[in-house]
Amino acid sequence: MAAMEAAADAMLAAASRAFTSTFAIAIQIQGCCICLVLALGWAAASIVRKRVIKNMRRNIVDGNSFAFLCDNIDELEHSVQENLPRVSVIMPLKGFGEHNLQNWRTQITSLYGGPLEFLFIVESKDDPAYHAVSRLIAEYKDHLEAKVVVAGLSTTCSQKIHNQLIGVKKMHKDTKYVLFLDDDVRLHPGTIRALTKEMEKNPEIFIQTGYPLDLPSGSLGSYCIYEYHMPCSMGFATGGKTFFLWGGCMMMHADDFRQDRYGVVSGLRDGGYSDDMTLAAIAGQHKRLISSPPVAVFPHPLASDLSFSRYWNYLRKQTFVLESYVSNVNWMMNRALFTSHCYLSWGFVWPYIMALVHVLAALRAPYSEVVKEASDSSWGLFLVSLLFICTLTELVSMWNLTKVEIQLCNMLSPEGPKVSLDSYNWGLVFIAVLVDNFLYPVSAFRSHFSQSINWSGIRYYLRDGKISKIERENSSKYTDLGGKHLYGKRTYPSNKSLLGYLSRTLVQWHQPKKYDV
Repeated sequence: MAAMEAAADAMLAAASRAFTSTFAIAIQIQGCCICLVLALGWAAASIVRKRVIKNMRRNIVDGNSFAFLCDNIDELEHSVQENLPRVSVIMPLKGFGEHNLQNWRTQITSLYGGPLEFLFIVESKDDPAYHAVSRLIAEYKDHLEAKVVVAGLSTTCSQKIHNQLIGVKKMHKDTKYVLFLDDDVRLHPGTIRALTKEMEKNPEIFIQTGYPLDLPSGSLGSYCIYEYHMPCSMGFATGGKTFFLWGGCMMMHADDFRQDRYGVVSGLRDGGYSDDMTLAAIAGQHKRLISSPPVAVFPHPLASDLSFSRYWNYLRKQTFVLESYVSNVNWMMNRALFTSHCYLSWGFVWPYIMALVHVLAALRAPYSEVVKEASDSSWGLFLVSLLFICTLTELVSMWNLTKVEIQLCNMLSPEGPKVSLDSYNWGLVFIAVLVDNFLYPVSAFRSHFSQSINWSGIRYYLRDGKISKIERENSSKYTDLGGKHLYGKRTYPSNKSLLGYLSRTLVQWHQPKKYDV
């Protein structure tokens, strides 16, 4: 026993000395810098979001009670509303889960005053989403232009992209803008209007996008997903031009699809795996503008039973995206993203491993001369203190941006369910930061060497950056984020319970589509 203890002390002392070498100190300082860069980025993003909040409050004080819809109340005049362009909203659906009804309701009760149609696209009538959304549409039949479209099975691209392209074919001939939404997006009443307004103001915009604000359900997996999305959120809080694109919300010119401009249709159809990465690559190749208005941030409730295994599968899908590409330039960019993200992720985690060794050495030092000698001659505790300060700064900045975005979401949806910061567990957030950054390179390397992924029961194989083979395994019972049932009988409420639920909640949301102010 004494020999084992002495060996452990010797190893701890050696590790403590090794982690105070010049190279190790550089690694730890680099980790502190990564924390501070993240903190700075989130602080800048919060300033952009706060500017919108201040502007809305100023408009309310000036008498505009519809500031959550537009800055100028005159824009709600009937004469203005009737000249708004037609928009087709296309939503590819897969499965039915606990948050779908609420999400779909926020989408179809948009207060956009122009012509608006909703196309819900499913793979087949056997999908539980087909019956659930059909009943919802029936409830709104007098106030809504919507239909469910059965797309059939994809053969040359991902099922989601296949559903989107079928929706484009079915959209109204007079549609000017097409808005692609994920079925887990919770829209604000004025979202479609805000996106359309920017498209009308600047015809050079190729794609309008936004980004989700994850609402963790309490599990470690849900916090890992929240942490995974947060660094990207600063790229969407620019108030305008951005290089980032989120497939959950993309507004584009309908004619780009009708005429296959820049190869948007062929690029997606012929082996496309990821809609947003493919379109972002096309935008970069043809120097087209991607824009993200500051009001385009959406509450994204995560499944209450989101397990760690489902988070891992989600992370695998995200890293697998970097294996798909549409051109050699796109391949080089993806390799650069792959390398930099893996380096920064483990560059972020290693300082915490080193800090743990320094702390253990300091605790063991009073009982071991070998460890005491090593810890006394090291900068260990100083580096631990520095990392602690930088980590605290990072977490405070993340907390602040989350608080601001929650406040903005509540103001943009004044009659919707309120989002609260109180439900966030910041101890789990810190653990999730370490877990997610440690696992990202593992997932990325696995994706690189496997060249295949299971996405909602469908396995896709890549060759030369494009889907070359599709196998339907039907082995997944749930999707990853929403906890949606993908198969089985009656995974939606009965007719009575669903109608009763809707009758209680639709009263809060139903408002006329046009205003005569």
